[in-house]
Amino acid sequence: MNRIQEIPPEKLTPEQATIFEQLTAGRGRILGPYKIWIHSPAIASGMEQLGTFLNKRASLSKREVEIGILVIAQHWQADYVRQAHIREGKAAGLSQETIDVILAGADPKLADAHERAVHRFAAALVSGAKLSDAEFAEIETAIGRAGIAEVLSLLGYYTAVSMAMKVHEVPIPPQP
Repeated sequence: MNRIQEIPPEKLTPEQATIFEQLTAGRGRILGPYKIWIHSPAIASGMEQLGTFLNKRASLSKREVEIGILVIAQHWQADYVRQAHIREGKAAGLSQETIDVILAGADPKLADAHERAVHRFAAALVSGAKLSDAEFAEIETAIGRAGIAEVLSLLGYYTAVSMAMKVHEVPIPPQP
């Protein structure tokens, strides 16, 4: 059962209407998690700013973003997010084999040093492992302090997306 409680446009509060207009202006529609977060307009607004930054202006490449999302979606067993980002990962150029290895929780042996660092960092964080100083330094060398901050924020943001979609039992859309 899909538990999302959509608010008809005519029933939106002024604050909700403002964020509704911002969301639809940029995307043409409101994506699933924002249908949940709009009940708290300040949360929806903050999440939109963070999500837009991570997906459009961060130092991480689209492939790196998708690698992080796939790691966190698998960690939370978030079927909706996992399926959506299998599609997005392929669109970003990740092979099905690489996606399958990431979803299996294994090392995909990525050739790109930045992608390897993002995967290594995300995988360590979701496993609860403590990075040694040497491991942290290797990741910092590859993606920098901005990259570290962005991976941490990406994982937090998509944890919120994953939980929102799971708790509201949003059905997975059919594959095209």
